[in-house]
Amino acid sequence: MTSIFNPTDFPKPTLVPVNGVELEVFEAGRENAGKPIVLCHGWPEHAFSWRHQMPALAAAGYHVIAPNQRGYGNSSRPAEVTDYDIEHLSGDLVALLDHYGYEDAAFVGHDWGAFVVWGLALLHPNRVNKVINLSLPYQERGEKPWIESMEDALGGDFYFVHFNRRPGVADAVFEENTFQFLRNMYRKNGPPAEPQPGMALIDLARAETPLGEPVMSDSELAVFVSAFASSGFTGTINWYRNLDRNWRLLADVNPVIQQPTLMIYGDRDAVSRSENLTEFVPNVEVVGLDCGHWIQQEKPEDTNQVISKWLKQQDAT
Repeated sequence: MTSIFNPTDFPKPTLVPVNGVELEVFEAGRENAGKPIVLCHGWPEHAFSWRHQMPALAAAGYHVIAPNQRGYGNSSRPAEVTDYDIEHLSGDLVALLDHYGYEDAAFVGHDWGAFVVWGLALLHPNRVNKVINLSLPYQERGEKPWIESMEDALGGDFYFVHFNRRPGVADAVFEENTFQFLRNMYRKNGPPAEPQPGMALIDLARAETPLGEPVMSDSELAVFVSAFASSGFTGTINWYRNLDRNWRLLADVNPVIQQPTLMIYGDRDAVSRSENLTEFVPNVEVVGLDCGHWIQQEKPEDTNQVISKWLKQQDAT
């Protein structure tokens, strides 16, 4: 069953100046000042993807801070591609803590948000007291830049590679088909598909018939569609266009994350589990939920229970 959420129940945002940009920030549990938890969305998402978690975390005593990260929603969308590298994205989160007067916080990331939270914990370890990441495990740096490695292994049509090698092409297709793309993207329990030639996400944006079941109601989907119709996709895809730059920026950083960490996988997610997670994240607990990629939206109650239980255990130690 799809959990229905009335979009009018979502908190009203404020625009917060940070790190040379403005972020559109949604909050819950302000009365719990002093116990911050920051929720970092993925792609192509929005802070609204945390709608089921925000009230639960506020009820558990947290000051919940959910920004639309740069490029998304009504947050700033700088023109330079390099303004979306891991230094800028993690710098935004550090400046957000400074804005609220917090030394450190628990950080929760899904998908690309998880990549940013991993990077934040590497670049600014003293600002992160706990890590909770969904879907995307820690990415080992390896000997070759990430996009180069993907191009060698998966070819030029793989979407990460395509975004980098053919800038602007996918952006335009997504913008022409914003509703269709997001409707087709936010699905679960789809039939197994044979790999097809061509760029899969461009084909998805052009597909008239969605596969599987919707992850959310029409009114919830409308929040995402409206946000991307206004912002476009280029700023958000620029995150992908910095992967090799990020690989270089992380060259001299200690690669081991020491913070207590919770890693939540979707058992039916296309994103692979890490085979050597404890090598880089020694203090990790791993949980799998019976769902696909959109973990916290597909299984909101289960996600809330896992996160709340883990946080309670951490707070007790």
